[in-house]
Amino acid sequence: MSSTPFGRTRWRRFATVMAGGLIATTGLVLLTGQGVLAVSFSISGMPFTVTSPKLHGYGFAQYAEIDNMAEGSPNAEPDGPQKLVIVSAIRDATLDGLCQSIDLGGTNLRLTAGSAANPVKADTLVVDSDMITANADFKKIDIAKDASTLTQVPGRTGGIGVFGQEAEEVTLTNLRQNNWATTAVRFYLPNLSMSFSSNGC
Repeated sequence: MSSTPFGRTRWRRFATVMAGGLIATTGLVLLTGQGVLAVSFSISGMPFTVTSPKLHGYGFAQYAEIDNMAEGSPNAEPDGPQKLVIVSAIRDATLDGLCQSIDLGGTNLRLTAGSAANPVKADTLVVDSDMITANADFKKIDIAKDASTLTQVPGRTGGIGVFGQEAEEVTLTNLRQNNWATTAVRFYLPNLSMSFSSNGC
C-alpha cells in the first residue's frame, strides 16, 4: 500500500498533471505507432480499474515484466519504485464497452466508452496489470513459451527465460483488471465520457 495518503496531497498532484497528460498521451501513442518511442515508460504509480463485458482479439501474447516509477516518485512503496506486472498484448482488439476509473480518495475519475453495437477498438493494445479476472476462451494457444520468442504481436516480447504464452485468438467476458499502464498504437473510443464520480468501475 502506498505511503502517500489520499486526500488533498494526492488530489493536487493528480490535478496538476491531468491536463498536460491528456495532450501528451495522444502524442505518445502517435510516436509509438511510428516506431519513434519505445512502448515502455515510467509509470505514475497510481493504479486504475478497467472493466468490459467482452473483449475479443486476434493475436494475443502474455508474459511477466517489471514496471518502474520515475525516480523520487511519491507513490513508491516501502519496498521500492517497481511493480511486477502481467503484460497482456493484443494485436487487434475490440471491446463491447469499456469502463476505466482511478480512485483519487473520496472521488473517482471515471471514463466510459463504446457498446456492443459500437465497440471500442485498439491496435497493438498492451496492458500492464497485477490482477486480471475474466472468463477466458483461447484458440490455438501455446503455454510456457520463452517470452523472448513470442510472435503473435509484432514487437511485443519479454525477456529470455521468462514464462510466456500466446494464442491466435482470445475472448474474455466479464473482464476486470487492476492496471498500472496501457499503451496502444491506435485507440478508438466511441461515445467517450469522462467525469468525477463517487462510484468506480
